[in-house]
Amino acid sequence: MARNRFSGRPVALDMPELFTPLTLRALTIPNRAWLAPMCQYSVLAEDGVPTEWHLVHLGSRAQGGFGLILTEATAVVPEGRISPQDTGLWNDEQRDAWTPVVDFVHAQGSTIGVQLAHAGRKASTYRGFPGEPTGSVPEDEGGWTSVGPTTDAFPGYTAPQALSAADLAAVVDAFTAAARRADQAGFDVVEVHAAHGYLLHQFLSPLSNTRTDGYGGSFAGRTRLLLETVDAVRAAWPAGKPLFVRISATDWVEGGWTGDDSVRLSAVLKDRGVDLVDVSTGGNVLADIPVGPGYQLPFSAAIRAQADIPTGAVGLITSPQQAEEVLASGQADSVLLARAALREPSWPLRAAAELGLTWHDAPYPAAYTRGKWDDVQAA
Repeated sequence: MARNRFSGRPVALDMPELFTPLTLRALTIPNRAWLAPMCQYSVLAEDGVPTEWHLVHLGSRAQGGFGLILTEATAVVPEGRISPQDTGLWNDEQRDAWTPVVDFVHAQGSTIGVQLAHAGRKASTYRGFPGEPTGSVPEDEGGWTSVGPTTDAFPGYTAPQALSAADLAAVVDAFTAAARRADQAGFDVVEVHAAHGYLLHQFLSPLSNTRTDGYGGSFAGRTRLLLETVDAVRAAWPAGKPLFVRISATDWVEGGWTGDDSVRLSAVLKDRGVDLVDVSTGGNVLADIPVGPGYQLPFSAAIRAQADIPTGAVGLITSPQQAEEVLASGQADSVLLARAALREPSWPLRAAAELGLTWHDAPYPAAYTRGKWDDVQAA
């Protein structure tokens, strides 16, 4: 029987889908409202080591009731950072700095995953905070030469160096080493980032991958680097811990990666031991994306139904009622919130009240029960 994570009380039998646990391998995630990975660009020392900012940012969302907390894109090598201010997991100092973040999230009754990433040709860019520059960071300002499938640049960025087959083997090794460190730090989930135009997505899409060797051309060639990475990470990651992959289900451009490609890939990922596909879209090339509430849901629903693998849905899912409908209608197995979670760190607590849960069945920290939403609604 499911129980409230703080009081130990049995939860209601008619629990909304959003607040039912989800078990993947040996991990039970207490609810299906998850924090999406969001870059913070806040490592001011530019050494990849997470700071108090990351503890407070991620920890406050655990206090706010999110069942799974996913970190920002965390680089597996220094040159894989999107910006100089990104977090990393390529050395033991970074691993040790992640450990107290993981421990704090666990102490709130939540679970936590790390999104492992390599930005490829979209690396070494300014973080783009208000009033700050955009584009590639020059080497004399702390930038570096990026890498990619070819020397073709992302529009507006400096051209990358093309990766050799030996370089690609090193990339796989870096993801594997980062996964081992993630386990040592206590993370519950690893998510391989293959979306938003970063390195693994760059190899998937024919718009950015025009290689003529074994890592280009056909679907098998273009998916090879991702599958080699997934195989290596799955082998290094404990068998009882789930492995996620985030993909961009479409490039939104004719001739690019498509929804059908994503269904086909997701079926292969399932066979390789991936437990959930985190479904986003776009980011690899400039595109006219039809952004609107739930605009990525059809891709999540198709992958879930046709590849028979759990999915996470993300993208302008903002209200508790909308999130509940996504789950109840079978479009996804979890809902990931990004901007809504930045605006409202305790979004799940409000969602619980709006979906009819009493505070006893909601994911409140004991210290927050005096501010419970039941009292607001009764006032």
